[in-house]
Amino acid sequence: MGTLDVLVARTWSPRGLAFTIALMCATAATGADEASAEARSGGDREAPALRQERPPAGTPVGKRVTRSAVVTATAETITIDGALNEPVWRSSPGIGDLVQREPRTGAAPSEPTEVTLLHDHDHLYIGIVAYDSEPHRVIGTDMMRDSSLSSDDRIEILLDTFRDRRNAFYFATNPSGALVDGLASDGQLNTDWDAIWDVRTRRTEHGWVAEFAIPFKSLSFPAGRTAWGFNIARTIYRKLEEDRWSGARLQTQFLQISEAGEITNLDGLTQGIGLDVRPFLAGDWLYVDSTGTGDFRDKPGLDLFYNITPSLKLTATFNTDFGETEVDERQINLSRFSLLFPEKRSFFLEDAGVFGFASLGPEPPGGIPEAGADVFPFFSRRIGLLEGEEVPLDAGIKLTGKIGRTDVGMLGVRTGDLTAVVDEKNLFVGRVKRNLFQQSYVGAIFTSGDPALGQSAQTYGADLRLATSQFLGGSRNLDVNAYAVRSERAARSDNDWSYGFSARFPNDKFDAQVALREIQENFDPALGFVQRRNVRLLRMAASYNPRPRSFLNIQQMFHDVFYTRFTRLDNGQVESWDVYITWFDWHFNSGDNIHGILDVNPTYERLFEPFEISPGVTLPPGEYRFTRFKSNLFSTAEKRPLSGNATVVFGNYWSGTAAEVSAGITYKLPPRFTISLDTDQTFARLPEGHFTARIVTSRVSYAASPRVSFSNLIQYDNRSRNLGWQSRIRWTLRPGNDLFVAFNQGWIHEEGDNLRFRAQDTKASAKFQYSFRF
Repeated sequence: MGTLDVLVARTWSPRGLAFTIALMCATAATGADEASAEARSGGDREAPALRQERPPAGTPVGKRVTRSAVVTATAETITIDGALNEPVWRSSPGIGDLVQREPRTGAAPSEPTEVTLLHDHDHLYIGIVAYDSEPHRVIGTDMMRDSSLSSDDRIEILLDTFRDRRNAFYFATNPSGALVDGLASDGQLNTDWDAIWDVRTRRTEHGWVAEFAIPFKSLSFPAGRTAWGFNIARTIYRKLEEDRWSGARLQTQFLQISEAGEITNLDGLTQGIGLDVRPFLAGDWLYVDSTGTGDFRDKPGLDLFYNITPSLKLTATFNTDFGETEVDERQINLSRFSLLFPEKRSFFLEDAGVFGFASLGPEPPGGIPEAGADVFPFFSRRIGLLEGEEVPLDAGIKLTGKIGRTDVGMLGVRTGDLTAVVDEKNLFVGRVKRNLFQQSYVGAIFTSGDPALGQSAQTYGADLRLATSQFLGGSRNLDVNAYAVRSERAARSDNDWSYGFSARFPNDKFDAQVALREIQENFDPALGFVQRRNVRLLRMAASYNPRPRSFLNIQQMFHDVFYTRFTRLDNGQVESWDVYITWFDWHFNSGDNIHGILDVNPTYERLFEPFEISPGVTLPPGEYRFTRFKSNLFSTAEKRPLSGNATVVFGNYWSGTAAEVSAGITYKLPPRFTISLDTDQTFARLPEGHFTARIVTSRVSYAASPRVSFSNLIQYDNRSRNLGWQSRIRWTLRPGNDLFVAFNQGWIHEEGDNLRFRAQDTKASAKFQYSFRF
């Protein structure tokens, strides 16, 4: 046993694990000055341009003072039109200057931004004047709902209504008026959440203007609190400039909610009786090509949202329909382990962050492969989807929110029966998280029920997150996570645990992480997801990411080394390991990138049983050693009307060789029309057989306005030989009232004929929902 193995074994022993958790608690004590979330400071040491309040006498050296701004109460009627022409906008104070985070940290912005906050009994209003000395160069390429704004000028807003510094509502827009909203939690953003709100933008001869109206009925917040966490950021994309109100430091990401400032004077807010009633009528027509028959089905249903208290929400759904949901993007699995498809259904996405668990991550930087050992005690796609079939959802009820400093989440679902697949089922998930210090928590989770026919199961576990943005007294981030979870099934009574811990030092110039995780052979959460079992994971990584002052117009250079190893629990043998090395990942000030000139990936795999990597191609048991190389040929800035990327991976592959080519091209006629074409192809030559794995994807979208959009997703993969097309229309008549129309068509590629496709099933569906707010 090598030195590294001895170290891991000692750390993984019960005594070693106890020591590790004790060390984690000591680490949290480093940030013990964070213990009072209400008294915590958190502004911008590196931003001399800020007009900050003088700290009170006796404030310890090194504490940052929270930026604060007043929200002006008004009885004046505000028309949301992007004009800011009501007198109250001119007479109310702004929140103060923003500060550059990039490229010149702490400097005044190259273009000024004025932000004013108002509120009446029902809405929070945010008015932004984004001045620009070259208004014709302002970038706004997309106006579809929840579109990616990564290549646009944009305004982003965080509202930490509970002032817990770890959860926030997210709102964003660009000069074209796109509506983007989401839920931010512990540094992650879920933009599939949709709220009822409005924003209008207008271009002017001095730049552009944005006017937000966010109803208090769309938010959760504690009764009686008059101060919320708040942050706002402006991105000027052509300059790769980010200006921020609070936390304008390179070490701090915008979603690091603990760095938000504070807005005050939020008195007299009302949610009415806190009840939203959303009836809907859905219908679909399915034509089955094999039988030549068509079937029409109509489906009325109801969604309810009730704020039991301003901070505790009850969500219910009856006779649920998900006809408006976009189909999954195709994946071809060339590994031995399960693939994860994201949740896209609206009911399960509402307040999904409360169900998150510390058994995930830490996430690697872009371009680095995932470890492939995330553990999901609860994964909502296990509800309503079974063996590729959609299971009816008769009713669902969810309670989410806060009770004091405790996050609560409870979900109960009644699924219908599906002939020869599953009977009616009752499924339950419970989750609590007790907030500690400023960014930390300890939590527990419990699930009951099994979607499969005639099965029952329970899963329970606990997790701990300790995080600070002032590690060792400086402006440094540190996240430490630990968890233990068990899945119980009637036929399995042992080896059904998973536990582990991870730590990450996620900072701008230096980034490091370590993860240890054990997943036992019978660990199988019925309402969760596990990629591989009977293994122990070790992952260690370090990154060095300097920002040269003047070298080839480079904004930042990334250099990574990742080591990942899986050891079998039943025999102690190494199942796989790999080292991933990024020599050159250069990001230029132009927005163009060279993501990897020649990444190196030595790999070891041991097969304990035959593995069919592709139909008809089976690898025998044994040891395999091979090295892969990856080169990014080009990756152009997305701000251009025509942009693209191409990457090639080559080298030895299992018992032979393989080349993988990934390429994409996007053309935009901003801000209405976008078309893209992407392909991922693997050409493998193995002694056991040759094969090609191919996926081709195209997206075509058109937005008549931010509230009327038309999108198409076309996909083909040669594993299923299926060509699929989904066309979707979304029309928001007014916020909360939506019409969805979707059309799905499939074709099967005939074998032996490269040009002949046979029509498969055809489906058309529509859904109209109308919201009543009380």
